[in-house]
Amino acid sequence: MNTRAVKPASFGSALTRVGALRVPEITAAFWIVKGLSTAMGEATSDFLVTSMDPVLAVAIGSLAFATALGLQLRIARYDAWTYWGAVVMVGVFGTMAADVVHVALAVPYMVSTAFYAVSLAVVFLAWYRTERTLSFHAVDTTRRELFYWAAVLATFAMGTALGDFTAYTLRLGYATSAALFAALILIPAAGHRWLAVNPILCFWSAYVITRPLGASIADWLGKPAATSGLGLGDALVVAVFGALIVALVTYLAITKSDVQQGLPLGGAHHDNPVLRR
Repeated sequence: MNTRAVKPASFGSALTRVGALRVPEITAAFWIVKGLSTAMGEATSDFLVTSMDPVLAVAIGSLAFATALGLQLRIARYDAWTYWGAVVMVGVFGTMAADVVHVALAVPYMVSTAFYAVSLAVVFLAWYRTERTLSFHAVDTTRRELFYWAAVLATFAMGTALGDFTAYTLRLGYATSAALFAALILIPAAGHRWLAVNPILCFWSAYVITRPLGASIADWLGKPAATSGLGLGDALVVAVFGALIVALVTYLAITKSDVQQGLPLGGAHHDNPVLRR
């Protein structure tokens, strides 16, 4: 009789165990909801910190972010509501992180933008050195997903600081900043569509730019005319963009049109070259 005890799985193996993908396929709907979530995150953060004690607002934002991310990491496979709920909460928390650095610590927007840009570069470097890929289609282990969400958080914080840098420091205002980033996002789109530029580079470049684009649009709509906005108010912006997100995520949850195909539970492999494209 074999009396040897079975060794429990190590923490490291739990992080690297291959499973079903918990992130969506990149479709037109993905970019629409992503843009809406950045705008809503900006407006929600501004609404909370101006309607209650800022410390309490940050505490609520942090708790909501941790809860949403915890739920995302516990699901067995991609779920539209869980995933986009986490993205929205990252948007709120990322905005707060960037604003706290500027308001509480008096760090200039140019410096905070550079800091978060370096942080994002460090995340990408660590991710690539560890996994040998930055592909969105290869986020099939908990460790890769942790790298992914660290990158997402850094893009939101950097994008918030960058949008404020162009609007305030460069004095472009919200509308001009939004137009600038709308033009910039066409570069990775054209690179991927017509110039055969690396799709991973194009994806993350566009992902970064959607943040200041959405934030600038939200600020332009919600902020008073004295600060180059339309004065609709943050609460109205949150309500409108929130309703649009709910409608689109409902559509995705019902149709499952953004579920990645061909990679069932345990079907993705770390050494698959297709996943590195």
